[in-house]
Amino acid sequence: MRTVFYLILMLSVSGCGLFMDQDIIVSKYAEATLTKNNELQFKFKINEDYLNGEDMFKVKVNIHDEKLAEALGTEEIIYGEEEVVNGEYIEVKKNGGNYILMAPLPLNIDLHIAELEKMIAEGNAVSIEVFNGKEVFGRGYLSNFSTEL
Repeated sequence: MRTVFYLILMLSVSGCGLFMDQDIIVSKYAEATLTKNNELQFKFKINEDYLNGEDMFKVKVNIHDEKLAEALGTEEIIYGEEEVVNGEYIEVKKNGGNYILMAPLPLNIDLHIAELEKMIAEGNAVSIEVFNGKEVFGRGYLSNFSTEL
């Protein structure tokens, strides 16, 4: 009985690592950029090792910071390769080119650059979820910020 308890405990703890797997996005290619037109653009590369051999996937960006969600006018965005596509599937590129460059979103409320940078850099304002109709491949937080200003 004790062994079963420890086995269940170990499985639940190890499963937590899969739920927020930072490696689903390649950190050095993941960032939020403030454009010179006061828009926020999300860019990141999907680590295809976590796609479990699937051919299609979706990407959802969740905005967890209330002030940032208000400025963007949304708390979640599901999109395709280059623009928002009503949650259509993205085809997995076999050559490792699963780089997502989202169309810039205008900020409806002006936020100071330092405030935006702090929100993003703390690593809990924006999360990326990669999934399909059957499973979630992984989630990770976006924590890099740059500006064109």
